[in-house]
Amino acid sequence: MRLLLTILSLYFFAVACRPAKKIQKIQDAVSKVDTAEVVVVTKNDKVDSSKLIHDVYNKVLKNKIDFNNFSAKVKVDYVGKESDDQATAFIRIKKDSIIWISLRGALGIEGLRMQVTKDSVVVMYMLKKQVARRSINYLQEITKLPFDFYTLQDVIVGNPIYVDSNIVSYRTNLNDELEVLMIGKLFKHLVTLENTDFKILHSKLDDVHPLRNRTCDITFSDYDGSTGVPFATKRRISVAEKSKLDINLDYKSYVFNQPVSFPLPDTKNFKKL
Repeated sequence: MRLLLTILSLYFFAVACRPAKKIQKIQDAVSKVDTAEVVVVTKNDKVDSSKLIHDVYNKVLKNKIDFNNFSAKVKVDYVGKESDDQATAFIRIKKDSIIWISLRGALGIEGLRMQVTKDSVVVMYMLKKQVARRSINYLQEITKLPFDFYTLQDVIVGNPIYVDSNIVSYRTNLNDELEVLMIGKLFKHLVTLENTDFKILHSKLDDVHPLRNRTCDITFSDYDGSTGVPFATKRRISVAEKSKLDINLDYKSYVFNQPVSFPLPDTKNFKKL
């Protein structure tokens, strides 16, 4: 259970951002060691900064996937400090309604089935014949993150999360990629986009809490456009704090807008947790 929730939630970290950060610190966060020009947006800009921000913001959102139904088969590899694991996740979604997940291990044996709605979480441990029914807040309790149904939905289909219109700087780097730094109420988020069709290539989230040093890097690759929308079939997640966690998600198959069902076992003989 904790492994599954970790895999699904470590795309992002809740952070706070202090509004008094100086522009130089913002430039340092965006600039590497190259000489690419950084455009820093301030209230004193003589140019029409609101139009620039609007244009860049729309580029970030340009490839947001709209759908009715979604299903996928995903190979999951997990490597942590104390253990590593492998599983296959079968995922089905009815937009803004139900997220259904079946997690299978070796030999295709189902170990866990999970159904999430906007207000509830049901987790069924198939081998142990146990069931847990919780409110949607249970996801936040487990992950210690601001986690809700809609964020999970976007994470699975590959939509940008925690995108804020408060863009403080952007640039084109030496690889001709667009790097955008945005700061919202929860996150400092550096997102890298392809500079032609604006697909998300990389997302970096940093925890600026003074007592913690969490960071999360997410790489999106192997985009497939056969369904009419750009879909990253491979995603690599690297999380570090006191120890490092690496997660690889490999979408073996996926389908949009085909009929889906959400079968649940009869749990009347399951032990309630």
